[in-house]
Amino acid sequence: MRPDDWFLTADERGNAATEIDRRRRDGLAWTSGNDVTVHVDGASYFARLDDELRRLRSGAQVWFTGWQGHADQRLAGPGTEIGARLSKLAYLGVEVRGLLWRSHPRQANFSEEDNMQLASDTNEHGAVLALDGRVRRGGSHHQKFVVIGHGPADPTKRLAFAGGIDLCHGRRDDSIHGGDEQATDELDPRYGPRPPWHDVQLELHGPAVEDLAWSFRERWNDPEPLDHRNPLRTVQRSVIGQPEALEPLAEPPDLGPGSGTHLVQVLRTYPARRPPYGFAPKGERSIARAHLKALRRARRLVVMEDQYLWAQDSANAIAEALRTHHELQVVIVVPRYPDQDGRISGPATRFARRNVIEILTQAGGDRVAFYDLVNEAGAPIYVHSKICLIDDVWLEVGSDNLNRRSWTHDSEIACAVIDEELDPRHPTDPGGLGDGARVLARTTRIQLWHEHLGRSHGSNDDDLVDPGNAFDLLRVSAGRLAEWDRGPRTGPRPPGHLLPHRTPAIPAWIRPLAAFAYRTTLDPDGRPIKLRRKAEH
Repeated sequence: MRPDDWFLTADERGNAATEIDRRRRDGLAWTSGNDVTVHVDGASYFARLDDELRRLRSGAQVWFTGWQGHADQRLAGPGTEIGARLSKLAYLGVEVRGLLWRSHPRQANFSEEDNMQLASDTNEHGAVLALDGRVRRGGSHHQKFVVIGHGPADPTKRLAFAGGIDLCHGRRDDSIHGGDEQATDELDPRYGPRPPWHDVQLELHGPAVEDLAWSFRERWNDPEPLDHRNPLRTVQRSVIGQPEALEPLAEPPDLGPGSGTHLVQVLRTYPARRPPYGFAPKGERSIARAHLKALRRARRLVVMEDQYLWAQDSANAIAEALRTHHELQVVIVVPRYPDQDGRISGPATRFARRNVIEILTQAGGDRVAFYDLVNEAGAPIYVHSKICLIDDVWLEVGSDNLNRRSWTHDSEIACAVIDEELDPRHPTDPGGLGDGARVLARTTRIQLWHEHLGRSHGSNDDDLVDPGNAFDLLRVSAGRLAEWDRGPRTGPRPPGHLLPHRTPAIPAWIRPLAAFAYRTTLDPDGRPIKLRRKAEH
């Protein structure tokens, strides 16, 4: 296998202004020697993050970005609140730097006040957390990653976490999906007072950490003002202790090659905006480009979990693969209900998702399966994970959703991973292209499906190795649970969380308004005009 059969080359990234690839001088747009762990659900990620933060001493570094944050969110039980953790580290001499999206007020169902509180609490003790409003109109900073350097205590130890999980209420759930005890009120009431939450985050060790650190530094050092100059923002900065301008960060150290088996490509989305980002003056759409390139190589199995499932470009690429390769099967897991099912936003989201479902169903028929999730009490589980697996080879996890906004308009960050270690279990090369199944991708798929099937810890998952057999097992499990759910519910509940997903049709009278709201507000396009006209990324 040639890595550039799957990964983007430096030229294919499409952003000549960034140094993320050129600075390594090896001509490659990815790193080798990494060690990657996949944390399924927030409880696993939060516990590991807390463990690392507790070990830090003076001279260490914590750099992080977030769409939303709550100072009182516990990482691992009482006494592990993220605001208190970061405040103590800053007081002890750890370099704590954070970029939180400025957001909008709570009345508009956003988190400006929460982000201000987290920044205020930690800045008081020597951290520098900034509210970053350098976005395209109608956009947001949606990146969610943490870079940790242990400093003089262990100069060679640097690691990062990246994916879809913010340091905020509602995310600390586990495989049972009883929900986070610090419940969030941001979801549709049908998810209940303590919404179950399914998510994924990567833990990375090795050279890829420096690519994530470089991405943080590029954005931190961008000379444009953090927000519009107006009296309200001046008062806001004063309240939270944010400097008017950020002191530039030094270039992260080059720690040399790692010893792991994982190739990692760090991917981003930045919009074309005015004033432009210095590191991406025409934006960057490497997440979209990476997906579309990898999907052209799909032959046997595409697995996606996504919060929205609106992206027509992705749907068209998968549909073309389905029409061309008749062995290809696709499994997609989405939430049952939108996060906010308003009078206009609800129909708009259903309009977009039904369009994608129709494209894929017409191309693949029963080779395409759509599911949502419920816990054992029957409560719907909110699927917030953003993950794509292709042929047990290519794995991508990030902050990006399958929509135009994530691919062109908001800031996003993701990691594509290929394990150099081959998986010896049959089929050893499900795609049939000589790439061979890879341990991390296959193990991650099985871990996800083990949870979705409701299997007990330590159970035998050999029947999930073969993609075709596993595809059938998911369908049978979801069918049994659906039949039990529709019936009198006598007898034991069938195991598992999977149910067949059905996106309801929207009334004909509201379709034009729903389509207009989707295209103009929910899912805007951040590409330069020329690329929009060419329908290119």
